[in-house]
Amino acid sequence: MTRDLTTGPETKVIVAFAIPLIVGNLFQQLYNVADTIIVGRFIGPHALAAVGSSFTLMVFLTSVILGLCMGSGVTYSTFFGAKDEENLKKSIFTSFWFIGLVTVVINLLALFFLEPILQFIRIPPEIFEDTKTYLRIIFYGIGFTAVYNYFATLLRSLGNSFIPLLFLIMATIINIVLDLVFILPLQMGIAGAGWATLIAQTFSALGLAIYCVIKVPQLRLDPVHREFDRGLLKTIASFSVLTSVQQSLMNFGILLVQGLVNSFGVSVMAAFAAGVKIDSFAYLPAQDFGNAFATFIAQNKGAEKYDRIQRGIRSSLILITGFCVAVSLLVVVFAKPLLTIFIHPNETEILRVGIQYLRIEGAFYFLIGYLFMFYGLYRGFGSAQTSVILTLLSLGTRVVLAHMLAAIPSIGVWGIWISIPIGWLLADLVGFAKMGRLQLQARV
Repeated sequence: MTRDLTTGPETKVIVAFAIPLIVGNLFQQLYNVADTIIVGRFIGPHALAAVGSSFTLMVFLTSVILGLCMGSGVTYSTFFGAKDEENLKKSIFTSFWFIGLVTVVINLLALFFLEPILQFIRIPPEIFEDTKTYLRIIFYGIGFTAVYNYFATLLRSLGNSFIPLLFLIMATIINIVLDLVFILPLQMGIAGAGWATLIAQTFSALGLAIYCVIKVPQLRLDPVHREFDRGLLKTIASFSVLTSVQQSLMNFGILLVQGLVNSFGVSVMAAFAAGVKIDSFAYLPAQDFGNAFATFIAQNKGAEKYDRIQRGIRSSLILITGFCVAVSLLVVVFAKPLLTIFIHPNETEILRVGIQYLRIEGAFYFLIGYLFMFYGLYRGFGSAQTSVILTLLSLGTRVVLAHMLAAIPSIGVWGIWISIPIGWLLADLVGFAKMGRLQLQARV
């Protein structure tokens, strides 16, 4: 099943396409949060801190692969919108081997340099071995992460966001069940959480790949399509490499902040780990809306429907504002109950720090909502370099300001929290300014 996003009411079309993406990634977060809840409640704060810091590093490394897939998706969507099936199929073959090669290199480097990486992000000695054990297992599954994201991007670029959702739901259920089995009765500790995630990732990757090959005619390649096209490789690379840079820069900035957080000790690490998990649920719909928006933009750009793109932008701004303001209100008011999902109520210091984090950073979700929309807009328009600029501005501000403020004894960790929305705000101002010029160009 495919979906043409170049026809129908803009708001309805974008929302209908985004909903499976949002639901799917909510399950993706459950996929990760299951480790955090079970580890935090049944193993303890040290294990929670290890899993939390591992998540940040894992996301950074896989973001390179995810960025390549997302950037390639712009190419697929543009060809699909232009009804150019020949170049669509050729680009599928070329991008598969390009992304596969990069994935192998990343996987080998991650496993070989694991200890130096952990030292770089200042993992405390008391959780160093747990973190290394968990990550080594998770890194065995980087290839499966690439396979899932490659085929999920393919389907989404053709307007099918539902099937990837089904495989994520099944993988999430597998992950949670295996977490409980490996950690509780089998007493495998933090390694059990890692193996549960790896097995679930393997299932979702192989299952989705088999589905695509069997059920989607557009993905069945004839011999004429199974050769490298250097011109297409250049096009794909121009989108995907910049998108990968944008994604990796975004997560590298978060990794640098994680390193700063780690310097404040295990209690702050545990609070930050729990807070980040809540964040991932809170603004995830806005992030996925931005990804859906990129497909909408790319398909309509391929069809040269620029007035439709402008109407889609206006609708998206209204939807993002309303959603993010509502979610911010819920997170600020219910910060403590949300944190106790991950943290035992007796851990009063961890809860205090976590509440401070959520009430400062969580009040400004609308700023990152706009930023996700800009990422989708510029990626879909083929202007991935603008997304890189916005990311550098947002995260550069966050990292520099966080290190400056945290070094002042009277401010401390509070400075890390406040630097996050300031970075979002500066990037949004530039995004709005560039959007005006982009719309003007679209009319010419």
